[in-house]
Amino acid sequence: QKNRVDMDSKSQSKTLSGYRTHNCGELRMADVGKTVTLTGWVQKARDKRGMCFVDVRDRYGITQCVFINPLDDVGTEEKKAEKARYELATKLGREYVIQISGKVIERSAKSKDKATGDIEIAPSDLKVLNKSKTPPFKIETDTDGGEEIRMKFRFLDIRRDPVKNALVLRHKCAQLVRNYLSDEGFIEVETPVLMKSTPEGARDFVVPSRMNPGQFYALPQSPQTFKQILMVAGIDRYFQIVKCFRDEELRADRQPEFTQIDCEMSFVTQDDILNTFESMICNIFEKMVGHKFEKFERMPYSVAIRDYGIDKPDLRYGMKLKDLTSIVKGKNFKLFDEAEVVIGIVCEGLATWSKKKIKELEKLAKDQSIGATGLIWVQCKKVEESKGSYGSSVSKFFKDDDLHKWAVQCGAKTGDLICVMAGPDFKTRESMGKFRHEMGTKLGLRNKGFYGLWVVDFPLLEYDEEEKRWCAMHHPFTSPKPEDIKFIASKPGEVRANAYDMVINGVEVGGGSIRIHDREVQMQMFELLGFTKEEAEKQFGFLMGAFEYGAPPHGGLAFGFDRLCSILGGETSIRNFIAFPKNKQGRDLMIEAPSEISKKQLDELCIAINKPEKTEEKADKEAKK
Repeated sequence: QKNRVDMDSKSQSKTLSGYRTHNCGELRMADVGKTVTLTGWVQKARDKRGMCFVDVRDRYGITQCVFINPLDDVGTEEKKAEKARYELATKLGREYVIQISGKVIERSAKSKDKATGDIEIAPSDLKVLNKSKTPPFKIETDTDGGEEIRMKFRFLDIRRDPVKNALVLRHKCAQLVRNYLSDEGFIEVETPVLMKSTPEGARDFVVPSRMNPGQFYALPQSPQTFKQILMVAGIDRYFQIVKCFRDEELRADRQPEFTQIDCEMSFVTQDDILNTFESMICNIFEKMVGHKFEKFERMPYSVAIRDYGIDKPDLRYGMKLKDLTSIVKGKNFKLFDEAEVVIGIVCEGLATWSKKKIKELEKLAKDQSIGATGLIWVQCKKVEESKGSYGSSVSKFFKDDDLHKWAVQCGAKTGDLICVMAGPDFKTRESMGKFRHEMGTKLGLRNKGFYGLWVVDFPLLEYDEEEKRWCAMHHPFTSPKPEDIKFIASKPGEVRANAYDMVINGVEVGGGSIRIHDREVQMQMFELLGFTKEEAEKQFGFLMGAFEYGAPPHGGLAFGFDRLCSILGGETSIRNFIAFPKNKQGRDLMIEAPSEISKKQLDELCIAINKPEKTEEKADKEAKK
């Protein structure tokens, strides 16, 4: 928190204006004796035995001002003015906007909690610039306001240090990105916000065109096609910090509108791209939070899934997945005997947990966020070289000799807890990978430090069982590994993509690929994804047409800027790092959006509203029938 506040210090000398000589965060002992003018909001006003203490706050900090009630010689003009200031100060409400002039004096009871805690102001003038209603929650770091009320009054929430500091951090990070990429020869180019809807990816937000009735723009999920066209146009190093839009279910790290650091380069290999942007991220973390990364590990997707169950593992701690399949079958335990795989992890030191506490892990494993069918556990009470003593939820089927083999396979020691899941290969590993992350959080293994890696060699395609077709794992423009192109028609599931994701602390902060730049290969890819030639031309003809005029080899990536900021700020939610976020229903509670529009506007757009019937209305109709 202190580091984030200090980031604003360079701005403090820039705040001189017709209203103030200094800001509320910059005065120190060296300023004692100066006459100053401050402006800001009343944090609190306290009247104590003839002395009124007023804390005035602005973006930069808080300064205490002391108004004294003169008890003698009140007949003099000076004393009358002093008493008037005191009485006005006692009437100040929270969040009143005020201007105070006075002399900086040394504070008798110093406060170590404030940067300005060694001094205070002895006012010679007080003006109320504006009154305020009583705020619906405390404008403090630890507020009493719930999330919904703070989103409704977001302009008040931004006055709080956690939100204000998050926005300052975001600004500083954006500056570092722009400076770094500019120094590396990148050009910032803005691409259209109104573009064409495409069928791949998430659901589009669409915008009706009044001048073209019955036709719609889409808001960009990313500037993917435009940045590829810029490569054809010869802009060989492009970037922009850009708003993107996806109409999908929301969560703590997802918003319907979000910001990307979008980048593309021509005449580059995968190594060129990874080295360039790893260096950028290292530069940002060192300057923002003082962290120096080691060289990023480059982990194949297959290894990530095998050892950690998911493609964005947090490597700040161990707890690798261990395959127990070969040593658990044949004991008449149906769950294991019918399972494709049986996977275990070791939670160090948890064998001493009570049965009640361990059973809570069974509930956690079945939670929707993890999706396991169940959890088997083994308490390693005593593990020796050739035998051991164990307690287990499956002791009816497996004796200590059997469980000892599990312990050896997992590398468990005395005092450890082995957690086991079974089922289909990919689903079981994925559930265990998510469970591993939850356990890491629960055990405090994920709250310190930073670890970055690249996950590479993703599958190019994944099979959609519902639609019975192949889908692009990233997007249709991702290039296959050159050595795997020969398998596209015969073994599409084995083709690896020239794609990569950057993962920091178990969060995917960025990802991209080398793109297809050959028209024939791109058409082959569209065909594999189920597009007819006519459909591909209709959706992507503009890109295919550009490829006929000399498309260079190119590739790039995009970083989730909001997520990157949340990691730098040590938070799991991205909302504080967005000035005006939406809630879980995609609503902006402050401006009450989305909202209905007038019939006149609908008629101009040639749109009729067809709302789905509410459940109770349907029930009434059925009852009448």
